[in-house]
Amino acid sequence: MNERMLRFCIVFLSLLFGFAGSAIAQRARSNPAYAPVEDVDGLPRVLLLGDSISIGYTIPVREALAGIANVHRPPENCSSTRIGVERLEDWLGDKSWDVIHFNFGLHDLKHVLGDSQQLVAIDTEESHQQVSTEEYRENLVRLVERLKKTNAKLIWCNTTPVPQGAKGRLPEYVGQYNSVAEEVMAANMIPVNDLNAFASQRLAEIQRKANVHFSPAGSKALGKHVASVIKNALPESPQR
Repeated sequence: MNERMLRFCIVFLSLLFGFAGSAIAQRARSNPAYAPVEDVDGLPRVLLLGDSISIGYTIPVREALAGIANVHRPPENCSSTRIGVERLEDWLGDKSWDVIHFNFGLHDLKHVLGDSQQLVAIDTEESHQQVSTEEYRENLVRLVERLKKTNAKLIWCNTTPVPQGAKGRLPEYVGQYNSVAEEVMAANMIPVNDLNAFASQRLAEIQRKANVHFSPAGSKALGKHVASVIKNALPESPQR
């Protein structure tokens, strides 16, 4: 490679990484859950994977595990298992993990049109669930196979309830997809954080009306529960 080409490559890579860093910074400004975490030496590393429900409880989990674990998440909505299969390598990165707490479901079971990821009403003509239960199972098997190679303690978090009237989803879908996930996790001896049961006992207090999302207080309650599950799975260390 001649000197001119080398200079061009250096400039190009600088611009590329500068753009990527700017994009991450912009995401962090839009949502604190996306802010990069600087690891505290000696503390175990935890990775949260999930959709907007997990985004909502990321900060409460970090606060609950402050001084106990370094809690990371991708600076994006992990969406469906289909996206998970495509993006998992980027999310795992090149560092080791002690615990990985993961969930996919609400985006898999939602109604969309064609190849779009855009949520639509169930009665929209030609709408369909984004990921069928059959593909959901196949994708989970692939995701679990890769996650097991990290040697991290894996925790599956089942999908939280869909209330009546929520756009593009039916309450009964959740049980169908959670049942599929539980079979995959049982076959791989992966413990389940039953966040569905935890949320179901207090939905009137923590979940928005006709909406799968939770109030700020609800996300805090979910985060406290998730943090307790993760804490119990952390490796023993002098910090604990």
